Amino acid sequence: MGKTGVITVSVVDDDRMLIEGLAAWLAGVPDVRLTGRAATVAELLRTEPSPADVVLLDLLLADGSDPVDNVRTLVRLCRRVLVVSVVTSCDMARRMIGAGAGGYLTKDHDLAALVAKIREVAKEEVAISPELALGWLADRDDDRPVLSPQERAILLAYASGMTLTAAARSAGVQPGTAKNYLQRVKDKYRKAGRPAYTKLELAARVREDGLAT
Repeated sequence: MGKTGVITVSVVDDDRMLIEGLAAWLAGVPDVRLTGRAATVAELLRTEPSPADVVLLDLLLADGSDPVDNVRTLVRLCRRVLVVSVVTSCDMARRMIGAGAGGYLTKDHDLAALVAKIREVAKEEVAISPELALGWLADRDDDRPVLSPQERAILLAYASGMTLTAAARSAGVQPGTAKNYLQRVKDKYRKAGRPAYTKLELAARVREDGLAT
């Protein structure tokens, strides 16, 4: 979120009617502004004026690109991603969150619900469609904590052997912020009954949970 308190949003979707409707509706939302739009992730990265706070990413794009690859591409660039889709599947939601997305929302919700999820993702919360949330949480392994994209980015960088300062630089954040993210990761693993206090233990959790794949 920018210093003005306004959340900037870019949309990757090949439904032009949906994008135009979203743009018109967001014009009346004071704290959310649409700043970029594209039909593919590659097009967004090529044409977006500046990185938005949140990227709305359609799950199934006309170019046939792999949804997991799309999410991972954006997350590697330190983007916060909210996947939107007609697919109402707990398994798909888990896959997208596992790839690093900050949320998953089905398209049968109204625009007010979408804006609410955008705000959650902008605050680095994990945002899931209400009708999927209970099933998703029930099916998820209890000992695998849910990490935000930023927490995951710092964990992967640090556990790969980087110093915390280098990990912060790779994620585009300040060292103090990176330290807070890493502490939150450790707290989540401790609460899940799998404490990891050292870099070697964190690297082991990355391997065990398949976070680097």
